[in-house]
Amino acid sequence: MSNGLTLADLVAPDEVGHFLATVYTRSHRRWHGDPGRFAGLLPWPALNAMLRQHRLTHPRLRLAMDGAPIPAESYTEQSVSRRGVQVPRILSGPFSRHLRDGATLVLDSIDELYDPIWDLTESLERTLREHVQVNAYGSWGTTHGFDVHWDDHDVFVLQVDGRKRWGVYGMSRPWPLYRDAEPTTEPPPSPIDELTMEPGDVLYLPRGWWHVASAIGEPSLHLTFGVNPATGIDLVTWLADKLRADERFRADLPRFAGADERAAVAAKLGDALAEAWTPDVVDRFLADRDAAAQPRTRLSLPWAATAGVLPDDGEARVRLLAPRARLEPRDGTVELHAAGQRWTFAGAAAPLLETLLDGAAHPLGALTGLLGPDNAGAVRGLLTELADQGLLAVD
Repeated sequence: MSNGLTLADLVAPDEVGHFLATVYTRSHRRWHGDPGRFAGLLPWPALNAMLRQHRLTHPRLRLAMDGAPIPAESYTEQSVSRRGVQVPRILSGPFSRHLRDGATLVLDSIDELYDPIWDLTESLERTLREHVQVNAYGSWGTTHGFDVHWDDHDVFVLQVDGRKRWGVYGMSRPWPLYRDAEPTTEPPPSPIDELTMEPGDVLYLPRGWWHVASAIGEPSLHLTFGVNPATGIDLVTWLADKLRADERFRADLPRFAGADERAAVAAKLGDALAEAWTPDVVDRFLADRDAAAQPRTRLSLPWAATAGVLPDDGEARVRLLAPRARLEPRDGTVELHAAGQRWTFAGAAAPLLETLLDGAAHPLGALTGLLGPDNAGAVRGLLTELADQGLLAVD
């Protein structure tokens, strides 16, 4: 069941518009909140259940202390099933001793393991229009898991339980990239901010900002929501793929021709590039990026494995799984762009599709009746098709 958190719950409702408009000014910020507001996102019993129930291999689950990883073989083992399959297993005693000694627990992509985090992650992706991934960090001692470092994505830190001390240093190279022209290896000499995160607090760190988080001798649990904004490099890479349709770019370069012929080819390619580099190139790229975003996995068993695909109960709720899907009207039809594909429906289906785009869970009965009783069968057929394509799931 979703806890219903959205971006407005993280940065305050009256700041959402301002935040979205100014997030790329590249400044960190902390928001205070009710100490218990994130308690449902990751209770300690839920974390214990994940560690017990899932086969979590390194490096998805890992321990680190004082900037160095702790060898996985010191707290896990590969047991062998009777059919010879290796199965990872946490060794409870050594694992707990490392944590008592000051190690930090890291669990990557925890949004895939727990519905409340899954729901908030999807909501943030729907609002921010970029991919979001969540990692969990637990600490107990007085050390730090990782040295001062920067991330190649924006980060929202949500303090779930306990406290943690953060040092924020700012950036030493504007807009650094994971694969960059120059390395970014030296942080600023001293922090520009030092703060202690309390339960319910949110910290925003832009990409490239150096930071370090340290435990303060008490159980602490926080989540980091990593957001990957599109860059100019992403746009150029996308455009290069688009230009494969142009034979001028597919043609061989005249390596052994004269200088004049090579210059003529360069001019021809420049003209072709100018034709593609229209004033709306950023809009076209972002629209394609949204349409290519893959939906989050969510199954609808037992119904998805039946001939009807969806339940017959009109009170059953379904929702669209593609948080960045978009609609495009075209001459009496409407196109749904999602998961890198395009579906064309009659224009009359637009109100139904627009309803689904909000990402909320809607009763099947309300959806099938949205276009009138005469169209109930067609609507169910449309919903069944979306479910069969992995774009719709029973909530």
